[in-house]
Amino acid sequence: MPNASTRRSRPGHALALVLALGLTASAGESWPQWRGPSRDGIAPTSPPWPSQLDEKTLQRRWHIPLGPSYSGPLITSDHVFVTEAKDQAYEAVLAIDRATGKEVWRHEWEGYVKVPFFAKSNGDWIRSTPALANGRLYVGGMRDVVVCLEATSGKELWRFDFPKELKKPLPDFGFVSSPLVDGDSVYVQAGAGFARLEAASGKLLWRTLDDGGGMWGSAFSSPILANLAGKEQLIVQTRDKLAGVQPSDGKVLWEQTIKSFRGMNILTPVSLGDRILTSSYGGQTQGWNLALDGDAWKIESAWSLKLEAYMSTPVVHRGHAFLHTRSQHLACVDLATGTKRWQSEAKFGKYMSLVRQGEQILALDERGLLVLFPADPEKFTQTSERRVSESDTWAHLAVADADLAIRDLKGLAVWAWKSESR
Repeated sequence: MPNASTRRSRPGHALALVLALGLTASAGESWPQWRGPSRDGIAPTSPPWPSQLDEKTLQRRWHIPLGPSYSGPLITSDHVFVTEAKDQAYEAVLAIDRATGKEVWRHEWEGYVKVPFFAKSNGDWIRSTPALANGRLYVGGMRDVVVCLEATSGKELWRFDFPKELKKPLPDFGFVSSPLVDGDSVYVQAGAGFARLEAASGKLLWRTLDDGGGMWGSAFSSPILANLAGKEQLIVQTRDKLAGVQPSDGKVLWEQTIKSFRGMNILTPVSLGDRILTSSYGGQTQGWNLALDGDAWKIESAWSLKLEAYMSTPVVHRGHAFLHTRSQHLACVDLATGTKRWQSEAKFGKYMSLVRQGEQILALDERGLLVLFPADPEKFTQTSERRVSESDTWAHLAVADADLAIRDLKGLAVWAWKSESR
């Protein structure tokens, strides 16, 4: 049986692939990680999106069949990277030609976790969205491993197996958090804690926020980098708390307990100025203020709102957060006051991935419905909608240039649109 196998479908094109995958593309041509170029769900403003999602402005270029996955796709100028699960035994990452949908290379390894019975309906396949940086692809596998690959060829450069190296239990829900790469480091919420690995070698540099792992440990959320009170730090959300961590040594600067049901503290924290937005299943939507008093950090509640965002991470525009709620509505919250400005009458799916460009927001729910609406804090108005998949679409939408990469449970599609201003 295959283990860590790599196959190239177009040998002899190394130089072309280096140019294509070496991050030489502009930000508008790249969606390299969880929630896009800046990890905030914001797409570049060029080319502008059209105002409708009809057959004239949005067309499917290709679709390929794949095993199931919740990982969001990544896009470079010429390629789309995507993961899949196979035969309840293996997981793989693939490089796909962006123009044609043809496989360029594939790399797979043993990887499967049988999730608890009450989560079985959500599947036991790979969940973490990879990260692409400096010609390397970092993938989180279900059995709490980080696999680093050469993006040009799929060659494995290193692997860090957290249960083996740290003697920690396998996470009951698998590796869910998406890696964050910054400079020479990759940060992951894995191994029953939060860790910094050397990006080039996989060497463990530090580990903090130990949560014990197993059923009630191992994070669902993904970390971000933010500047709060003039200090850059990692904002980390565990199953039961929000924390600020010093990148250099892993020192926990501050932490705050976040109420949630069964540790379903899922969405990625959102920062604006010195304020952080959180929201959890069984809890509330909350704004937290951070301040530095000498050497001591202070975190205090700015406001709380009886609204649960559950799984979908909000996008921010003009001081407002646009989010999808546990009750399956879209809503807008003023980040300064915590006021709910509006909530849609219409209900959508159980999950929506949100991407904003300028004054417009694209939202893809898990039923395969793509919705376009203005980022207007005054009222909700749906501009257009289009069904883009008959299979569930739990993976995060990826947008680059005029292309949309949509990962459904049965495959991957690239859609292309033409801006009305062209």
